[in-house]
Amino acid sequence: MISRRILRIKILQLLYAYFQSADSSMNKYEKELFFSIQKTYDLYHYLLLLIVNIADYAGSRIEIARQKRIPTREDLNPNTKFIDNIIIGKIRSNRKLNQYLIHTRLSWVNSPELIKRMHNRIRMAPFFKEYMEDADRNYEQDKKLITEVYVNEIVSSEYLYQTLEEQSIFWNDEVEFVISMIAKTLKGFQEKDGENAPLMELFKNEDDREFARDLFRKVILHKEEFGKLVESYTENWDVERIAFLDLLILEMAITEAVAFPSIPTRVTINEYLEIAKFYSTEKSSVFINGLLDKIFKHLKDEKKIVKTGRGLIGED
Repeated sequence: MISRRILRIKILQLLYAYFQSADSSMNKYEKELFFSIQKTYDLYHYLLLLIVNIADYAGSRIEIARQKRIPTREDLNPNTKFIDNIIIGKIRSNRKLNQYLIHTRLSWVNSPELIKRMHNRIRMAPFFKEYMEDADRNYEQDKKLITEVYVNEIVSSEYLYQTLEEQSIFWNDEVEFVISMIAKTLKGFQEKDGENAPLMELFKNEDDREFARDLFRKVILHKEEFGKLVESYTENWDVERIAFLDLLILEMAITEAVAFPSIPTRVTINEYLEIAKFYSTEKSSVFINGLLDKIFKHLKDEKKIVKTGRGLIGED
């Protein structure tokens, strides 16, 4: 589930903390790195649970209306299309989700205001009104609605971001990514799936786990070597005035290019340019791009960057 880009971002954040701290314990920060990665997986399950809680709130409103002293015809014959949504039912009964929630004790029980606001927001959305007014229903229609709720409404709720920020510092920048993973999960649901409908695994494969651990360690171990290399290519720059984050991004990119022969250099450059655009200054990506092109050419000439694997031998 965790993409390589998210792994790179988390490694960058923990390396920044490591080098800014007086504590030189690599193991401590490595544990923090994997704790941070696990928190993203927590958020994936937590946000999957959210739609179930919103549906439960909608159901409670229907029951309250039915219990009115003088209920209307609409109160007695409510539209239950949303609370009976097939996809919500699949999420509610999912065995892996429920086991994870029990283990982590994740719950929205202390966020009733968020559930109320999200429900009110969703039911005012034009696509939701259209869904509720359509007398027909089918599996794909139900799946489309829940996907739209996540990618159009939940992802853009400022109150959700505020609530999550109060609960974990690790969730500040990850809602959009996690919701994109939820959308992929919903896309993979099949009508025949029961309580064992598949959810995403934490890592796509063991290679990704090793990539995170090895890149983190090797940036630390080679910082002095690659720091001097960067300095040698910035003769016209005052290194002291180059943003520390930019230097760290450069060192990460060089480490990855040298230490991971199966990753194309162009992929490495593009990944760190995107990260620089989001986390550093406006001019950083141009500066980093120009510098990496020169340094990578030098390292290839020195046979220190050697790529292996299908389509990588002799890459330009």
